[in-house]
Amino acid sequence: MRVETLGDGEPEVAVVGAIHGDEPCGSAAVEALVDADPAVERPVKLIVANEAALEAGVRYVEEDLNRAFPGSPDADTHEGRLAHELLNEIRGCEILSLHSTRSYAAPFALVDEMDGHARSICPYLSVEAVVETGQFSQGRLIATPDVIELECGLQRSAAAAENAKSLVREFLVATGVLAGDAEPPRHHPLSVFSLDKRIPKEPAEEYEVFVENFERVAEGAVFAAADGKQLRADRPFYPILLSAYGYESTFGYAGDLVGRLDGDDVTAPTGEERSAKADGRNR
Repeated sequence: MRVETLGDGEPEVAVVGAIHGDEPCGSAAVEALVDADPAVERPVKLIVANEAALEAGVRYVEEDLNRAFPGSPDADTHEGRLAHELLNEIRGCEILSLHSTRSYAAPFALVDEMDGHARSICPYLSVEAVVETGQFSQGRLIATPDVIELECGLQRSAAAAENAKSLVREFLVATGVLAGDAEPPRHHPLSVFSLDKRIPKEPAEEYEVFVENFERVAEGAVFAAADGKQLRADRPFYPILLSAYGYESTFGYAGDLVGRLDGDDVTAPTGEERSAKADGRNR
């Protein structure tokens, strides 16, 4: 694990890249900021987490670091020990964790819950949506207080690296590390989704996905297939992190649209959005 500090004093803000070694956008953003060495108004830690996995170009060495928290100094795996070390390094900080995905090209944010910290930061990031992970936070860094996780774009893409660099600067302005006026980068509220259930995929040679993430899937619609066997929606839902080959045994997640974030509060969904959620819950 590489740790760099900008500014003097004990940092209360941290940026973490390379939780997964096959998602180099985060380390690129950290390295760019270290090289730029900007003047800061609050000290900040810049961390490249899983250097061994990053060097090997693999997601992890022995176990998924983002399923290994809180870890232990006596853990049997590299990532189990690293999880413990990383938590000690960032304890008490406001944390940005940078990732990329095989499911969606545009950046979006994930939080454990839409608490005051998430409300204060997410509107100032150039993201298309915010996702509450809730019951699916176990073992992930996002279960730690004051963590915002960003999916910066498609895995290994140049666009994801550039997005990560811009998003880090937006986060550092929003947290007062870098000088600047924090202004929402959009003229409309952010959609807020909540993960509801994991969508498993059975062993197969070929997988297909027929729907777009964050776009409503109607009840009965075919949304994926495994070796030609179709999967149909048993209720309306919003696909989140859904992809054919992003995960070994999971297509992704079904979620609900739970509101809109306008920078001050989360407002309830309206119209068709509310009906979609109600229809699914009443079944």
